Amino acid sequence: MRPSPDPAGIDALDLLDPALHASHDLTPVWRWLRAHDPVRRHERFWSVTRHADVLRVVRDPDTFSSLQGNMLRTLLRGHDPGAGKMLVVTDGPKHARLRRLLTPGFGPRTLGPVTHSIAEATRDLLGALVRRGGGDFVAEVAAQVPLRAICELLGVPEGDRQCVLELTGEAMLGEAPSGGQAVGEGGGTPPAAMIAQSEILLYYTRLAARRRTAPGDDVISLLVGSDLTEEEVLLNCYNLIIGGDETARLAMAGGLLALATYDKEWARLREDPALVGPAAEEILRWTTPAAHVGRIATRDAELAGRQVAAGDVVALWTVSANRDEAVFDDPGRFDVGRTPNRHLTFGHGPHFCLGAQLARAEIRALLAELRASVSAITVTGPVTWLPSNFINGVGTLPVALA
Repeated sequence: MRPSPDPAGIDALDLLDPALHASHDLTPVWRWLRAHDPVRRHERFWSVTRHADVLRVVRDPDTFSSLQGNMLRTLLRGHDPGAGKMLVVTDGPKHARLRRLLTPGFGPRTLGPVTHSIAEATRDLLGALVRRGGGDFVAEVAAQVPLRAICELLGVPEGDRQCVLELTGEAMLGEAPSGGQAVGEGGGTPPAAMIAQSEILLYYTRLAARRRTAPGDDVISLLVGSDLTEEEVLLNCYNLIIGGDETARLAMAGGLLALATYDKEWARLREDPALVGPAAEEILRWTTPAAHVGRIATRDAELAGRQVAAGDVVALWTVSANRDEAVFDDPGRFDVGRTPNRHLTFGHGPHFCLGAQLARAEIRALLAELRASVSAITVTGPVTWLPSNFINGVGTLPVALA
């Protein structure tokens, strides 16, 4: 269990420090901020920690924009290379157009076959882990299922998938420690990860070229069949790969850790199949894979009695909003039957996560298969946490599954 810093020393805490988020459980800090300083001014940005205030900001993209970036790393640098081209860093008409273009690729007609594949992959991977007597759940299950699903959505040919999975895993080594940066950010990315990122982009360049002459039912075909530039197609492909991996991977891993830690909740889930849906939502709330989202103020605004100036960077700490006592009963308790559950893990408003239903399907498939094939979950070694102020979750999770 990670130690928690004393909120009395909050002035000395550097919330930008990735190592702080990996080495400490900041729950008491978020609780103190919600109660005493819910919109707090730091030297270079504002922290917003209450559920209601986070909602207000994400509902108002005209005042709090994503156009210069959606995380502290890029906003404080002043530029995101995907700005105005990639779904997550657009606003207004361009965002609406991109969203309309991509939505059919994540609709029920498309997700039906993918959901079946997710269930099969989860069964195979989890079964293999059980037969081996255990292993690293992150590497062997949680990292594999979402990537297989996103490869299917993007129409990656079966023969290419293993290579793409390996490249994406290598590229992710450069994403997680630096806060999940967008492609092209650089800034300390390990050389092997940079090479993998370049090779992924090259692969999708070739795949997009093939889709222009032989379109299919996949997301890449939707993109190349539009009036997007080649750069916009590649940036959105890359964004879908990274975004499609992170939420489900981190939620699945953190969810398994929660079930291992709170054995009474695991027993409840095993006894009642009707809890699979609510348990998936509670895992999304409990793990909150994106610790924050960032915005920049386009004009002067008042927020919870504080004056935010045009040009100010605002960090919306979803990880805090999802534990807000004003919204959730006993928010520090992991409750697989929690209803209602108004978590903000997928965001809200115009930027609500396009892949929310896919991530939910992946987590529900894991829970269903755990109920069917596992009786006991035991953590067998040290759990490591990702050093990032943006993505929130475990990097390794050694377990034995009975």
